[in-house]
Amino acid sequence: HRPHHAALPFSCACAVGAVRLTLSGARSGVMGSVVQARKVFEVFVSRVPWTVAGKEMKEYFSQFGAVKRCLLPFDKETGFHRGFCWIGFSSEEGLQNALQKDQHIIEGSKLQVQRRRRGLEESMERNADV
Repeated sequence: HRPHHAALPFSCACAVGAVRLTLSGARSGVMGSVVQARKVFEVFVSRVPWTVAGKEMKEYFSQFGAVKRCLLPFDKETGFHRGFCWIGFSSEEGLQNALQKDQHIIEGSKLQVQRRRRGLEESMERNADV
């Protein structure tokens, strides 16, 4: 007995991952325009001091351009954030401005800022799957 969706190009066990790959690979037609419309220009920030909150990170990075979102994951066991975050800018310009600054220092600590290939949504989904 085969499930009704057996004709699809992926198995049930990895359907979610396969769909994600299929959609991200489809750069033409309607799906391509949807992907473009939701594009976020983001940096990955590590070495974030424990005393800094997401609101402060968003405020700091807004000097480089409009910040769409800030994801600062927390450790459920310790109650502290995990020392890294993703900052999503509304435009490529904000992203470039942040990357061009020599040093990012917040509360006396030097942050490490780098461009990330993995999207914010994908990162959140991946963390949720764990």
